[in-house]
Amino acid sequence: MSDTDTAAVKILFVCTGNSCRSQMAEGFARAMADETYQVSSAGTMPIGILPETIRTMAAAGVDISGQSSKKLTEDMIRRADYVITLCGHARDHCPAIPSGVVHRHWEVDNPDRAYFSDEARRQGFARVRDDIRNRIRALLAELSHRRREMS
Repeated sequence: MSDTDTAAVKILFVCTGNSCRSQMAEGFARAMADETYQVSSAGTMPIGILPETIRTMAAAGVDISGQSSKKLTEDMIRRADYVITLCGHARDHCPAIPSGVVHRHWEVDNPDRAYFSDEARRQGFARVRDDIRNRIRALLAELSHRRREMS
């Protein structure tokens, strides 16, 4: 295997606050991917991880309590192979993505919004979590398939 075959694929997930959606994506990708992937997340205006995000992921068996909310930088984007934005604000306020870096946009609902009850809020977070988990599964399957084709 050549060095390019063994080089880790770097995936960066971006949302506005780096408080929920991108943290969930990072957590699932870390849990599902093997060592041939380097996964991170950042926000255009980070606010810290929401406690509900940590609880919702824990309910799915993924511990993200050690993750941190980070400010998106141009250097992060330059080092990535894939930049995946998870909301329109992040897509629209993301620094320019250089050629050679693949940008994908996933429009994922913001679960941190006003709800009529705690139960509705919990269900909203769980719905977003499950959506992101399915998207991560599909992404990793696609990337794995591409790597096999190239080897």
